[in-house]
Amino acid sequence: MRTVGLAATAAYLPERWMTAAEVAEASGIPKDVIVEKFGLRGKHIAAADEHVSDLAVKAAERLIEEQELDPASIDVVLYYGSTWKDYAVWQAAPWISHRLGCNGAYAVEYDNVSMGTPVALRAARALLVAEPEWKTALLVAACRESYLLDYGNERARFMFNFGDGAVAGLLVADADENLLLASHAITDGSFALQVKVPAGGSVEPPSLESVANRHHFLDVADPASMKNGLDDVSLRNFVAAARGAVERSDARLEDVSYVCGIHMKRSMHDGIVEALGVDPARVSYLDDTGHMSGVDPLLGLDRAVREGEIRDGDLVLLLAAGTGYTWAATALRWGPA
Repeated sequence: MRTVGLAATAAYLPERWMTAAEVAEASGIPKDVIVEKFGLRGKHIAAADEHVSDLAVKAAERLIEEQELDPASIDVVLYYGSTWKDYAVWQAAPWISHRLGCNGAYAVEYDNVSMGTPVALRAARALLVAEPEWKTALLVAACRESYLLDYGNERARFMFNFGDGAVAGLLVADADENLLLASHAITDGSFALQVKVPAGGSVEPPSLESVANRHHFLDVADPASMKNGLDDVSLRNFVAAARGAVERSDARLEDVSYVCGIHMKRSMHDGIVEALGVDPARVSYLDDTGHMSGVDPLLGLDRAVREGEIRDGDLVLLLAAGTGYTWAATALRWGPA
């Protein structure tokens, strides 16, 4: 089968940084709870005129410049970031592709949430394997969901770590290094209606009443039910997704060298690290950015590579979960094949 490798990554974070103290002031939650339990020292906030397409373009431009790429040589541009974009019913990928100068690219949207990175890598790899004339795919993801937070809504408090940022990754077919291996995912649709922006769709179209009732912010339908349900299955499903990806890659969980996951509360993060049996020092934790929809795992990998933490031969696991509810993982082998 055709090999696909992750040739490069790059990221962009907005200039403004909202500290844990500011989150505490906005939400009424004590600062020590934000830092210790939420695991958040601060997060980046996009400028008022800085939208998802702008964030994605900046990350991609950085990658293109660093790799000295000709944008016209890119075959596929795939956007997989937040579903909340510049416009309500709209695809970001064609606009991002046009702005980058990827004039010959097929622009496609994998419009998803927090499980985005491992699933997008799986989808893009499949595209390159299936289409022999395509050689390169540029993946871009961005999040601006800090603007969807109502800090006065107690039901949504677990999302107060949501911040803004973007990441890009370049996949290359017929590669001989940084090879993408297998993926695995698990979906439990019983949680599908729990987390959403209630208004703006066909169920509750925008109206003066929906605005007055603050229904255009992220909300949780039944926090107690969601928490109790996720507490029963989440850790188990994270491990199952990880094990599935690794075993389908002809490896074992004990072989995992580095894990890049999503930002979550500290106790869940620690539980996953323990369950996977990975050295805590070899797991990314984005306590200075918070959670950014599908951005987190690829950002964690970008940082780890730039800081020299990933070594040739490392089996890297990109692990995520997102409302829907889906747990997903993709494995890759770093360095020469």
